[in-house]
Amino acid sequence: MNRQTYKDLIRPTDDRIIAGVCAGLADFFGLDSSTVRLATLLLILFGGLSLWVYIILWIIVPSAPRR
Repeated sequence: MNRQTYKDLIRPTDDRIIAGVCAGLADFFGLDSSTVRLATLLLILFGGLSLWVYIILWIIVPSAPRR
């Protein structure tokens, strides 16, 4: 049987700027965190993404356990 591995969407504790949402999304999708942060900022500033979405993700996405 082929066993699939699943990644969890978590907010890392070591790569946070504000809440770690962008770093968690970047890790989940395999992207650079600074690129995701820049895209999120541009989307918030130009109306494509609401600040409420960021806050909701901050609440919903669990934080990584401390090591």
